[in-house]
Amino acid sequence: MCGRTRCTLGAADVPRACHHTGGPSQMIDVDRYRPSYNVGPGWNMPVVRRDVASDGDGYAVHCMKWGLVPSFTKKNEKPDFFRMFNARSESVAEKASFRRLLPKNRCLVAVEGFYEWKKDGSKKQPYHIHFRDGRPLTFAALYDSWNNSEGETLYTFTILTTSSSSALKWLHDRMPVILGDKEATDAWLNGDPYDSLLKPYQHSDLVWYPVTSAMGKIGFDGPECIKEVQLKKEDKGTISKFFVKKEVKEQEDPEPEDTCKPHEPVKKDLTESVKEEVDNEDKLDITPSPEVAADEDIKPSVAPSVDTAQKSKVKREFDDSIDENQTIARTHESKRLEVASPAGKKAKSKNDGDNKQPTLLSFFGKK
Repeated sequence: MCGRTRCTLGAADVPRACHHTGGPSQMIDVDRYRPSYNVGPGWNMPVVRRDVASDGDGYAVHCMKWGLVPSFTKKNEKPDFFRMFNARSESVAEKASFRRLLPKNRCLVAVEGFYEWKKDGSKKQPYHIHFRDGRPLTFAALYDSWNNSEGETLYTFTILTTSSSSALKWLHDRMPVILGDKEATDAWLNGDPYDSLLKPYQHSDLVWYPVTSAMGKIGFDGPECIKEVQLKKEDKGTISKFFVKKEVKEQEDPEPEDTCKPHEPVKKDLTESVKEEVDNEDKLDITPSPEVAADEDIKPSVAPSVDTAQKSKVKREFDDSIDENQTIARTHESKRLEVASPAGKKAKSKNDGDNKQPTLLSFFGKK
């Protein structure tokens, strides 16, 4: 697209900028024109068009407002110059607003450069695009006239755009149609077939450089608009720098010493281990339960100190409990020895035989 231009040419210089050396037949409303480094839609700009009142190759320099207002717009409607300040060249023959203008309402717009913004996330960086040798650029355009409710006639124009050249695709996907020589400008004004004219400008003499972001304000004007600025290189968000920082950090931070050493294999045999456990129990002064004391014939230590009468009572109950448990233990032991003897084994075997259930084979065998 093209929404901001630089036009500081004098009105008399515009025909020559559009490759017309002869004098114009008319100069219309040129007193409304104000040269500026920052021109946007709604501004008055001098354009070159065919002079329908003259014979032959006559042309006029006519000051018009940038931003097309079609003639069929309602008279009481407020004109919107930002609605149609550009027209896509690929569809001008299809849309009613532009198709009817192609035969006789063509014009040329001369500027010294235009601005385009490069989007970088939420930021936009403006660039000034111009010819390397400083000569003016000539854009293909269409114009129309509209009568408002007060009977005034307003002339407006729109700049045609096309796809960007291969050199400018990084900046934007659209660019204005630039007519680079007299042959092209004459063909456009004369109403010749336009398919070969409305193409991207591919020559290398079109250059650019970054300018101040203040260009976004339409009121900002002056030579500062085209002063080249140096862009800050911001690479803090790149992936490569992230990994480099991480690698350096890993090298700078020493690894902490491993205080957890692997377990040493146990080399003690079972006897030593059991002996050690017994020793530990003795050191901890663990009082075994009455049952364990009865089995191992160990007398437990005396209960915590109380008065003498209570001590005697507790001691008697404790001794009785030990005697009872020892009696039970001796009974179990005698039964075990009885079963283990030859007579006990024979008796056990006989009892097992008597209790055995008859099988199907034994039943038929007896019969």
